[in-house]
Amino acid sequence: QVQLTESGGGLVQAGDSLRLSCAASGRSFNNYAMGWFRQAPGKERDFVAAMGSDGTTSYADSVKGRFTISRDMAKNMMYLQMNSLKPEDTAVYYCAVRRVLSTRSNEYGYWGQGTQVTVSS
Repeated sequence: QVQLTESGGGLVQAGDSLRLSCAASGRSFNNYAMGWFRQAPGKERDFVAAMGSDGTTSYADSVKGRFTISRDMAKNMMYLQMNSLKPEDTAVYYCAVRRVLSTRSNEYGYWGQGTQVTVSS
């Protein structure tokens, strides 16, 4: 059974950093793309960052230069290092997996349960 589990969220102040983790289990995703999405209350789920199996990365404009996505293939893990956090980064962050890198949430078939990130001003 495929399972994605996010962790690392929390309450921080503007300018702080957080590192989110996504643990994948049930199968190896070394040949898959993995991505991060976020959803604020009352808003749609938005793309944040993604990394293909070849190491190709893609970032939303709103997080470029502040967030860094990485993967540990040996551990079946994905990370999101978030620096210089802003109140508008407040959302539930989800990790997701699909065969090929995409920025569209409806193209991802596997999802975690999400982890809350709250950034106070």
